[in-house]
Amino acid sequence: MLQLAVYKPETQPDWCPGCGDFSVLAGLQQALASLDIDPEQVLVVSGIGCSSNLPGFINTYGMHTLHGRSSAVAGGAWFANHEMPVVCTGGDGDGYGIGIGHFIHAMRRNANLTYIVMNNGIYGLTTGQVSPASPLGMVTKTTPKGNIEQPINPIALALAAGATYVARGASSDTKGLAGLIAGGIAHKGFALVDVFSPCVTFNKLQTYEWLRKSIYKLEDAQHDSSNIARAYEKALEWGDKIPTGLFYRIEKPTFSDGDAVLKSGGPLAKRSVTLTNDQKEALLAEFR
Repeated sequence: MLQLAVYKPETQPDWCPGCGDFSVLAGLQQALASLDIDPEQVLVVSGIGCSSNLPGFINTYGMHTLHGRSSAVAGGAWFANHEMPVVCTGGDGDGYGIGIGHFIHAMRRNANLTYIVMNNGIYGLTTGQVSPASPLGMVTKTTPKGNIEQPINPIALALAAGATYVARGASSDTKGLAGLIAGGIAHKGFALVDVFSPCVTFNKLQTYEWLRKSIYKLEDAQHDSSNIARAYEKALEWGDKIPTGLFYRIEKPTFSDGDAVLKSGGPLAKRSVTLTNDQKEALLAEFR
């Protein structure tokens, strides 16, 4: 197994002290080490937000892209080299707000991506506005009388959209989170790892104390992760007790298994381009 130090760059995270994203970063580093994946063999892609700064804090290839567009960019990178592990990192505002369309289509295609969403229930980078995952009644800068919009259920959405690995972790359990992330990366198909990642600065409802009182592990409840009906039941549990762990996992063909070009001849990025001089000139002429 590779040492964790190989994934740690000189740049140190600048999140608020106590932010749950520190545990997600550690969990991803531990997951990659446990899978023995060299840093130069993996790509981490993000959008915009506190959590989306993560590619700058891990020693792998990284891309810090546009708000909500991480799964689209990651999908393009994976299409170019479908043998490369590609990880998306972002937040609930980034992935479940402006990026939800790309998120859904990546799942229905069963692209071989691992999407880690640091779900803190608020927009943290822009200093505390209501997000698609904010609970009902939550008072924020944009909801001074309390949030009246039903929060999104990412687990149920992922199950409905076709994700083939659906999990929820918590920043209060780095070891368990690392296992879920490793399982997602090793899985062939789209993997969602939604993470309770407390925003200690702006979300005073979904705190570490709230996590300690509310969450329980599906593995302790003998949950059958191959049964999608049971996964839906667990996805809808939200109240005094909230499940974490692996909700659902199934093997299905990925997009690259069905695409005639991708399934023959290896990754596009590794293929030689054989064009005649005339073909090259004709192609370049279109851009002049």
